[in-house]
Amino acid sequence: MATTSIFITGVGGQGIILASELLSEVALSGGYDVKKSEVHGMAQRGGSVVSAVRFGEKVYSPVISEGEADVLLAFEPLEALRTLHFAKPEGKVIVNTRPIMPATVASGAAVYPQDLFDRIKKEVPDVVMLDGYALAKQAGSTRTVNVVLLGALSNFLPFSEDDWMRAIERRVPPKYLEQNKTAFKLGRNHQG
Repeated sequence: MATTSIFITGVGGQGIILASELLSEVALSGGYDVKKSEVHGMAQRGGSVVSAVRFGEKVYSPVISEGEADVLLAFEPLEALRTLHFAKPEGKVIVNTRPIMPATVASGAAVYPQDLFDRIKKEVPDVVMLDGYALAKQAGSTRTVNVVLLGALSNFLPFSEDDWMRAIERRVPPKYLEQNKTAFKLGRNHQG
């Protein structure tokens, strides 16, 4: 079996690290060798955060080089564009359409690109777009955007919904469990 490479990107506070932990746990439970890495950067100030998860029969490194990611899972659209070079041209991009304005845009020093979805589709045509924030709100907490996006990702990986639910049950505190399970199902059932 070939190695599957998932590159996860977003900004600090979006739950990227938990998402990569859940993905890693599901893959480990599925009997795969798993390697994971993460870069926090200026995460506490809303800066970029990336994580790489690779799984397969035998994985030697967590590093995903340019053009190697089977899936780019982007929690924020501008971060999707910024890290698009990691995706295979024939790969898949799953992107949360809800932007988080960087400080330079909020201060008026820069402008948020209006054509970024067209630019993403030009580079990697297989794009799944969803408003993770709206689906998370529907699940009962906007803090579950990460699990909504994992639900969307789950449609393209060889793990059952039960595998994902078990991982969520092991990692998410009991008082947030039902919201996260609902968020996962909303992302998994999203048509778009």
